[in-house]
Amino acid sequence: MHPDDDTPPPRPRWLGWALIAFGLLVALGMLNLGVRMVLSAKPAQAEAPQQPTSTAPVAGVAEVPQTSSLAGQALVQASDCLRCHGMDRRYVGPSFRQIAARYQDRPEAAAYLARKIREGSVGEWGRTVMPRHPQVTEVQAQAIALWVLGLPIAEGGKAASQ
Repeated sequence: MHPDDDTPPPRPRWLGWALIAFGLLVALGMLNLGVRMVLSAKPAQAEAPQQPTSTAPVAGVAEVPQTSSLAGQALVQASDCLRCHGMDRRYVGPSFRQIAARYQDRPEAAAYLARKIREGSVGEWGRTVMPRHPQVTEVQAQAIALWVLGLPIAEGGKAASQ
């Protein structure tokens, strides 16, 4: 470029096409992610009727569909429950097996535990506060409660849970 020349040299044409192609690839990638997020957000209940449903006996509940038990386990693993509750060991709150041992004889245990999951509690297991979980729907809380009640009781039975 000459110092007296006011016009810059023309840009190569391929650069413009490369920028357009890059923009299209980014837009298609974002669209792909959006579609995948929407499709994966289907509720677990929509898939449940397709699976074979067998029943497992749970104390206090006549029959529990096995699929809701699996849904409860999946909900526990996907949520923050495992930060405070262990399967066999007490962390911040009691273990899931201790909860199952304490509430196995109550007739309305599933509804009671589902309410405790959604509303939180304090004083049931000492001074530790269990925070409320309003983001968990009633159906999800019921599935979690049924899963907990379906667990085998901790060694030592009720004595270990008190």
